[in-house]
Amino acid sequence: MLTSIGALLGLPYVVRNNEEFYFKDGNLLWFRHFRNLDSRFLYYWMLSPSGKAQLAKSRIGSAQPAFTINLLKQMQIHLPPVSMQRRVCQALEAYDDLIENNQRRIQILEGMARRLYREWFVHFRFPGHENHPRIPSPLGEIPQGWEAVPFTDISDVLSGGTPKTDIPDYWNGDIPFFTPRDAPAGFYVSDCDKHVTELGVSKCASQLYPPDTVFITARGTVGKVALPSVPMAMNQSCYALRGKVGVSQRFLFLMTLQQVDYLRTNTGGATFSTIVVDTFKRMVVVKPEREVIAKFTSLVGGMFDEARTLHQQTINLRATRDLLLPRLLSGQIKLEAN
Repeated sequence: MLTSIGALLGLPYVVRNNEEFYFKDGNLLWFRHFRNLDSRFLYYWMLSPSGKAQLAKSRIGSAQPAFTINLLKQMQIHLPPVSMQRRVCQALEAYDDLIENNQRRIQILEGMARRLYREWFVHFRFPGHENHPRIPSPLGEIPQGWEAVPFTDISDVLSGGTPKTDIPDYWNGDIPFFTPRDAPAGFYVSDCDKHVTELGVSKCASQLYPPDTVFITARGTVGKVALPSVPMAMNQSCYALRGKVGVSQRFLFLMTLQQVDYLRTNTGGATFSTIVVDTFKRMVVVKPEREVIAKFTSLVGGMFDEARTLHQQTINLRATRDLLLPRLLSGQIKLEAN
């Protein structure tokens, strides 16, 4: 499969055996009935510099770029024997398997942290809860000593901005730039599709936010929550959340995930769904005692730290795979038969 129109043009995917799969004909092109070609080899070739160059020749349009079948049929690909193709794929898949395993482990860690958050701060079964009688609040009964407050009482809500397009190397810098279109979500992210320069960051309404800032997309594709592992900027369609005194970023990240449904169903905007600052002001949340937040943050710290380590390992694995990819496909690195 190959994405064939729009901003995400040129992303390949291999449909696995027995995988349930649905796609929209207008947005994807599909390749089948291969002769002397392993489909996995084609997938990796499309990710390689030579494959991307051939795909670039097959696109039309500028405002809404797209591939055409006629131009794709004219692509030229150098094919080694099928046995060699399979050895190349096996070598690259070893990296992909490790990457996929890391991603599964990160998802498990995130799930564990979210369940623990719900246990403590939704069901109020935190250590010592027996000594906290319930009191009435706008959100129902909550533990004594806790408060029901607007979200903006526990977190600053900061806006972003897009750099001016006349800045040199506008999209060719080394600073990750977080936008709704390409935003990854979840535990520790570091790479987005676009990057800006230091100059670009200084000439927009955004700033360079430190790691563990909570990002949330707020226009068009709303409610994607991410926790960056590196300094990152963002555009005006996102918000950065920074906890006030006594509110850790990891606690804030899990609280924001818990509130996503509210944020998604309380949007404005005539053309696009939009979360505005007033949405955060109207959103009432439970504010625990500082000591409870601190204990919780310490308890989940190991989960977050392990997720960050796995994320960094994944970055290194991808870098190594991408370095080997063109060399293996071109035959520059020879693989012996088993």
